[in-house]
Amino acid sequence: MGSTGSPRVGDTARDRLIVALDVPSLTDAQRLLDQLAPVVTWFKVGLELFTACGPLVIEVVKQHRAKVFYDSKFHDIPNTIVGAAAQAARLGVDMFNVHASGGVEMMEAAVAVRSTLHAPRSTPLVIGVTVLTSLDQAALADQLGVSRPMVEQVVHLAKLAQVAGLDGVVASPQEITAIKQACSEQFLVVTPGVRPQWAAAGDQKRVMTPREAIAAGADYLVVGRPITKANDPAEAAQRVLEEMSA
Repeated sequence: MGSTGSPRVGDTARDRLIVALDVPSLTDAQRLLDQLAPVVTWFKVGLELFTACGPLVIEVVKQHRAKVFYDSKFHDIPNTIVGAAAQAARLGVDMFNVHASGGVEMMEAAVAVRSTLHAPRSTPLVIGVTVLTSLDQAALADQLGVSRPMVEQVVHLAKLAQVAGLDGVVASPQEITAIKQACSEQFLVVTPGVRPQWAAAGDQKRVMTPREAIAAGADYLVVGRPITKANDPAEAAQRVLEEMSA
């Protein structure tokens, strides 16, 4: 089946920037939220912070009137995913993800959570992770045994996600155009591996600047360390927003 529902993308740069709260404690997250919530609409809660704090961190983000991308990266048998996705939705997250490499049946199990929800506004976007942005072509072939070129593998997984009814995928900036051409302009692309010109690439291998990623067709940009490690996170976020709007 095709993608269900109407993917929701804001009109402004602020609605499309997701700041990654990749910090080890609720205290660190609270500090960043206090600084950034006046500037930023979306925050990503990933494995480190959720493991440290549990569901409380979702509640804290919501208290700041912000949206939550739960970077859950679920990857398990369909029956387990049904329960995990239902719990994520009950927490009130606005977006969560699963590994597209788990297959169509597993992804369909994640989307099935929508039929159990009563309030449309509580329905989260469900996104498929394609190939991690820390991997390059050599790692894809030598470590994972995938002979396809990177862009072909990413598009293959994006098509599977679309068949399963997901709203979109997580992919590096370098694959955005190919995904949009293969799946449609309405199929969302959430893009990590975004680094402003003034920031270091870190452990990301397939990167673009915010301006380049938006120009390529990204719907949401995930930016972490260039903002959260800055001396003034709010100013850094504003600089990223200006690049996105250029």
